[in-house]
Amino acid sequence: MTTAFDYFVVLAGMRTGSNLLEEQLAAMPGVVSHGELFNPHFFGKPETNSMWGLSMTARDSDPVRVIGAMRETSQGLHGFRLFYDHDERAIDYVLSDRRAAKIILTRRPIDSYVSLKIARKTGQWWLGDMTSARAAKVPFDAEEYADFLNDLSEFQFKINNTLQTTGQTAFHIAYEDLSDDDVLAGLGLYLGSDGPPDPEKVRAKVQNPTPVTARLTNPRVAEEALQALSAPDLGRLPVYEPDRGPGLRFFRACRSAPLLYMPIRGAGLDPVPDWLKQIDPDQEIESGMSQKDLRRWKRKHPGHRSFSVLRHPLSRAHDAFSRFILQTNIDNYAAIRLALIDQYNIPLPKEWPTEAYDLAQHQEAFLAFLEFLAGNLGGQTALRVDNTWATQTTLLHAVGQFAVPDRIIREEALAAELAKLASDVGVDAPPLEGGYAAETPFSLVQVYSKEIEAACAKAYRRDYVMFGFEAWSETQAA
Repeated sequence: MTTAFDYFVVLAGMRTGSNLLEEQLAAMPGVVSHGELFNPHFFGKPETNSMWGLSMTARDSDPVRVIGAMRETSQGLHGFRLFYDHDERAIDYVLSDRRAAKIILTRRPIDSYVSLKIARKTGQWWLGDMTSARAAKVPFDAEEYADFLNDLSEFQFKINNTLQTTGQTAFHIAYEDLSDDDVLAGLGLYLGSDGPPDPEKVRAKVQNPTPVTARLTNPRVAEEALQALSAPDLGRLPVYEPDRGPGLRFFRACRSAPLLYMPIRGAGLDPVPDWLKQIDPDQEIESGMSQKDLRRWKRKHPGHRSFSVLRHPLSRAHDAFSRFILQTNIDNYAAIRLALIDQYNIPLPKEWPTEAYDLAQHQEAFLAFLEFLAGNLGGQTALRVDNTWATQTTLLHAVGQFAVPDRIIREEALAAELAKLASDVGVDAPPLEGGYAAETPFSLVQVYSKEIEAACAKAYRRDYVMFGFEAWSETQAA
């Protein structure tokens, strides 16, 4: 085959049809696909932990070396699949590499989201024949879906922005195109293959052919949530969606009172939305707004005030650990939890809750998690940097892409500052009830030590420097 590229990469997300597309590619003359080379939990294919003489440890240490080893393969055009939760360093490298043929695969986000939940429930990630299909209904979770959309859109924005600023092009293909012979033939021409896919070599089948509503236990909740997101049918996810970066869907605005809450994403519970609802004359708050909605709200509320809340990094990290890592029943973090145990030696209990877990074990596991975060936030791991433990410097910068908040309130001064904000805009404020701290078997007061503080300061050095954080103390909680 004659090609203008050294290798190819499929840029996609889970449950977008990437397995089927990979089989279509591998069925083209001269094309070889190696699966998910940078999946944090295996090397290319499940149960594979080495390729080209390189271990997973070597891969995670130097992802570019893996791509180089693949490129040195003598015959044919080789490539792999790359998802938004794979190694960020590999993503950055291929996006900037003009010798990489970039194939961008998209699917309606609601279809991908529901398919992902079904696969996790049934354990079936690939289907070769309908006789072995496993059916299930799953619940729709609005907050979970918003996070899913945010991850997808940020990935699509990064791809599009990099291609634009470097003057590159890509081959765009949708899930619906995977059964279109003409489109697939065009993909072969793009890659330089000597022919279209051989249909005898393509075995993957569609797993969930029924409508989305038939696969949900609560379709009405899903419809209401999609309406709130200003996307009742969602359509296809846009390649460039600037309002996703700041997390506008998570902003909360009083319907009548001129107060806008611009939260910094985090793991803890959030008492502010309930407080806003109490002080609003209509007892209503707005959420799930677009940039257009927020600008309209600002015009309708002259003299408005906006604010964010800053928390001590140790509080946020302990909440993230207790709420998402210690638990065993949260699908979005199950793979990360397993990787933390198997690859990063974090001594987490296999099951939760368990009585065989004491304060000393909690301190040991939390300290190991903080040590992992230092590498994770420093770009030294293949696991995603989740919003729940990302630096507040980064998250606040994202909020500022839409607008800079009038005030940034420290958690320890939250009650007093909220009362002052309400007074400034002329509304009565009830006392703040509740706080950010998540449910945990041991409070941070019990867990705290100088060693834990030092590990947190190392992981969140940027936040400590930028915001002037000192050592955590019991007074630093709302």
